[in-house]
Amino acid sequence: MNRSYVVLLASLMQAPLLRAAPSDYVFLPSVSYGERELDFKAGSSRNPGEPRQSAGSLGFGYGATQRWFTEIYGKYERLQGEGLRFDAWEWENKFQVTEAGEYPVDLGFIVELERPQDRSEGYELRAGPLFQTEFGRLQLNLNLLVERHIQAASQPDTEFGYQWQAKYRWQPHLEYGLQGFGEVAKWNRWGSADTQTHRLGPAVFGKLAMGDRQVIRYNAAWLFGVSEGAPGHTFRMQAEYEF
Repeated sequence: MNRSYVVLLASLMQAPLLRAAPSDYVFLPSVSYGERELDFKAGSSRNPGEPRQSAGSLGFGYGATQRWFTEIYGKYERLQGEGLRFDAWEWENKFQVTEAGEYPVDLGFIVELERPQDRSEGYELRAGPLFQTEFGRLQLNLNLLVERHIQAASQPDTEFGYQWQAKYRWQPHLEYGLQGFGEVAKWNRWGSADTQTHRLGPAVFGKLAMGDRQVIRYNAAWLFGVSEGAPGHTFRMQAEYEF
């Protein structure tokens, strides 16, 4: 991995991670040069005894180079019984480190910078390596992520999160598999079960070609909480229009 990526990852481990939003999605390490996309994400989850939390975002992305894809999002959230409110601006940058198929495992790197509407939260910075490998029609992904606040009013403990995905490529318009997301509290000393949030469940994927290089991609998952601190159920989905 490029030395600058290692330095950035190490520096992030000195600051805090927030709980993942129900609309979070699994990052993929590949970049398509010149591709433009409109990206919509949404999700909803609920902890026992707490109001349902819903979140969504709308973004525009562009494959600026053969190794770099950049995207700007506007993010929204809603608590049960309250109205929809603007939550944050987010700038996402994905870097393809290796060529697809060059090594047994493809490698990428993600860097996100978020400016929350609540200025007491400062800025959120999330980064980490993205891994992908394939066995025939089976595609496997694993992402290891850290997140911190910059210029925040408070600095809670550093935490560590992950994403994983197993997808069977059955037909281009319909693929199926599993997805999982989680946070384990402090990155160097995992917390108790009530502070960890592990979720996993079935997922569907697909690509609908529209001609003239236009494609709609979708994926959705129904996730079950498998740790004490996780929401009992989470629904998340993503739809991308690529052109």
